[in-house]
Amino acid sequence: MAAPLKAVDGNADRACDLLALMSDLGTRARAAARVLALAPPEQKNRALEAMERAIRANSAAILAANAEDVAEARAAGNATSSFIDRLTLTPARVEGMAEGIGIVRGIADPIGVVTERWQRPNGMSIERVRVPLGVVGVIFESRPNVAADAGVLCLKSGNAVILRGGSDSFRSCRAIHECLVQGLREAGLPEAAITLVPTRDRAAVGMMLSGLNGAIDVIVPRGGKSLVARVEQEARVPVFAHLEGVNHVYIDGSADLAMAKSIVLNAKMRRTGVCGAAETLLVDRAAAGKNLKPLVEMLLDAGCEVRGDEAVQKADARVKPASEEDWDTEYLDAIIAAKVVDGVEGAIAHIQDHGSHHTDAIVSADEAAASKFLSEVDSAIVLHNASTQFADGGEFGFGAEIGIATGRFHARGPVGAEQLTSFKYRVRGTGQTRP
Repeated sequence: MAAPLKAVDGNADRACDLLALMSDLGTRARAAARVLALAPPEQKNRALEAMERAIRANSAAILAANAEDVAEARAAGNATSSFIDRLTLTPARVEGMAEGIGIVRGIADPIGVVTERWQRPNGMSIERVRVPLGVVGVIFESRPNVAADAGVLCLKSGNAVILRGGSDSFRSCRAIHECLVQGLREAGLPEAAITLVPTRDRAAVGMMLSGLNGAIDVIVPRGGKSLVARVEQEARVPVFAHLEGVNHVYIDGSADLAMAKSIVLNAKMRRTGVCGAAETLLVDRAAAGKNLKPLVEMLLDAGCEVRGDEAVQKADARVKPASEEDWDTEYLDAIIAAKVVDGVEGAIAHIQDHGSHHTDAIVSADEAAASKFLSEVDSAIVLHNASTQFADGGEFGFGAEIGIATGRFHARGPVGAEQLTSFKYRVRGTGQTRP
């Protein structure tokens, strides 16, 4: 067995030969990926079951490590409330991690599934079968639960993964990673199948973006706009990502007001710092006299700042004027932009001009309006009569997600185990040659 990777932290970073460390890490991950690609579903599920048990058994240690990370972030003095929320683990969130692993274990193994099969006139049989991508590099910031989500989804889909968590969540990720490695060990799978970069040195990010000499097949960034923009600009391998979530909730004139209020409040205020949070409220002008004031008052009374156009400002004196910049802003905070539009056509036009192709919702009792919205809004996720906060792989039944992608190639929307696969063609003949 190869020697374990040397962990580096703090001042020791300066003395670390980071290039050699990362090169070794990539080599091990590539070797582990070859093993995982052929691992039977039962073996992978044994590892997942052991990981689920380890997360629960080590909950106290994970929470203690996280408390240190949170204390350090607070002491720095520049952390926002939404950042602290993303960083913080609670007993319920740790239990949610364990439950997510159980759900991933229970889903069908995507590897080896034949998605299409056909016969050619010359007698050759052709089938398309799902295969792993290889090695996935995940670069994330403050959310420590990403380590568990990404690790188990890559394992289920037969991929090795290299995790590079944010420096703010370093201790938390290390505690979670130890549980994942315990599961791999118990199932007899290579520990390098799920590797955590053991350093806070930011130069490691650049090395991962370079592909580690061909070791990494795809990069998934999870973090703020600056991180994602850097990854998309510098990566030399394919990227699954979304730059931002400027998400809209449109209240159609036919909407039930009680339902609209419930959905809007949840979409904006359940967790303001997640990428599925609503950032803009659009209200149909035809029913603004009935719907606008109650919706705006509800948000303001809940502690949400509202920035609106002229019509919205007239609904409540507490509303602040919206600037053009507000229509394009992902606040990730208790702030929402609000505007009155001319029906579903106006809502679609506004989203086309200002949306980020992430998640958008319509609240409507009119099936024709809802169908038009769902068909014409070009976002990875579109919802009818449901909160945008359902933009999550766990809520889609994936068990977890490695991220949400808004690009048009391969994976789009929540990226779960199935989306972490590619395919190959298997052709069976009886001696055919091409004329």
